[in-house]
Amino acid sequence: MLPAQKYRKPDSGAVLAALHQITEQFGYLPQDEIRKTAREMGIPLAQLMSAATFYASFTFKPAGKHKIHICDGTACHVKGSTSLMDGLKQKLGIGENETTQDGNFTLKGVRCLGSCGLAPALSIDGETHGRLTLEALDKILAEYSEAKR
Repeated sequence: MLPAQKYRKPDSGAVLAALHQITEQFGYLPQDEIRKTAREMGIPLAQLMSAATFYASFTFKPAGKHKIHICDGTACHVKGSTSLMDGLKQKLGIGENETTQDGNFTLKGVRCLGSCGLAPALSIDGETHGRLTLEALDKILAEYSEAKR
């Protein structure tokens, strides 16, 4: 069932539910699907776009196979998360919120992973890696590049 068929009410709950369903189906929010959903729900496109751009969980670009989230909460920041982010950008050849050319990794900074005791930390596909160093990144990336394809 299409999101618009399931969520005909234009309230914020229906809007978010529709956006989540589109994301589940496509892995991101394709522009044509957002337009079609707004039309089918009978709401302004701006209402969907407002929610889609407000919440960090939504993206307008296809994500990589493996999603890397670098924590930049206070504990992680103090213990070097900025260096980890810079190291990953260099190793992967991409910027924050970008995907590698091979489609294997998407890199994103997040406010907190809730793993302060493991600072600095990152998660890949929901699996948390903590007490990281720049040297540890090579091993972690290799695991996801080879073993988890």
